[in-house]
Amino acid sequence: MEKKMNIHGLRLFHHVATTGSFTKAAELMRISQPAVSSQIKKFEQEIGIILFKPHGRGVLLTEFGKELAEKAQNFFAFEKKIEGFIDNHRHGKAGSIHIAATYLPANFLIPKWAATFKAHNEEINLFIHTTNSQGAFDQLKQFKADIAIYGGGVSERPDEIEWEELLEDELWFVVSPTHPLANQCISLQEMVKEPFIMREEGSSTRERLFSLCQTFQVEPPKIALQFNGLNETIHSVMAGYGANFISSLVVREYVENHQLARVFVQDICVKNKIAICTRKNEKKSLLVSNFIDTCKLSLEKTRA
Repeated sequence: MEKKMNIHGLRLFHHVATTGSFTKAAELMRISQPAVSSQIKKFEQEIGIILFKPHGRGVLLTEFGKELAEKAQNFFAFEKKIEGFIDNHRHGKAGSIHIAATYLPANFLIPKWAATFKAHNEEINLFIHTTNSQGAFDQLKQFKADIAIYGGGVSERPDEIEWEELLEDELWFVVSPTHPLANQCISLQEMVKEPFIMREEGSSTRERLFSLCQTFQVEPPKIALQFNGLNETIHSVMAGYGANFISSLVVREYVENHQLARVFVQDICVKNKIAICTRKNEKKSLLVSNFIDTCKLSLEKTRA
């Protein structure tokens, strides 16, 4: 059976070789000089090779000792690097965070949060995957993501996730400013007669529109055009065709600039919840906790 390297003996040898003195090595190791001499002799016996030769009142490295000293220098330098690597991860200074986000927070909130976080945590990698609600929750449950950042209704919240609400916004019906329904107040039944431009199936907002129709017992609208992204749906409506049901966070600026117009639907007030989701009963890593704290602080500054 192969004998394992005596790391303590190698460390003693390293200190003697780098300081050139048994006494200085003893001070570094906080042991007596005779103990250093004794343990170096024991280390030489273990490896079966002489490391030092007498020279006047001191010692010199043998040729093998010089080569071993160089390798020991590299070894302990790498040891320090590993210790630093572990320390950085322990204190949240390095590593990676994988974020699964639905389209609303991915496009309108996370860019600012990520930039703020990276400004103070340059060594930490952020990987952000934009997907629909189901995809975000699946990635979290399958351990493909450390965090899911979700924008939508509370009813879609899976039981196995920890849910921390950050803010809420209202969902609006919008059309082109030239549309006959622009700025009008109508019933839901009239609204859903319009062709709608929506995101793909699995989209939280699309599901909530259909759920709304079911609650009020009206026929759901025809989805005339379907896109995978928010910007495509917005620009199609701006071009003058159809309507959309969408977060006010997304379209508020377009409405204020008269590029889109609201349609006020009687008795309808639907709110979006923006939440940070993690796996239930799992202790958050320091990296994840720090990122969540950055998101909260950014929102507090926005509200101030």
